[in-house]
Amino acid sequence: MLMLVISSREFRNKQAEYFDRAENGEQIIIQRGKDKAYTLTPVKDKDLFFTPEMIERIKLSIEQAKAGKTVKLRSMEDIKNLLGL
Repeated sequence: MLMLVISSREFRNKQAEYFDRAENGEQIIIQRGKDKAYTLTPVKDKDLFFTPEMIERIKLSIEQAKAGKTVKLRSMEDIKNLLGL
């Protein structure tokens, strides 16, 4: 795998090129200053996931909605109360 180290200025000037190169499998390291660096990595479908806890909360919310256990928010005050603000 090819690794390419570029400056943040170079990245700003040629973003599309480096996005394409990362998409094609090149490892792009963007150097920022003397002591900071970042990796440009495409996000794949497998990278987007929900934790088991999130899935359970979503399922519970769906069940509650089906059972009619919902709250109608009619005003900003209702929203603030729901959020505890």
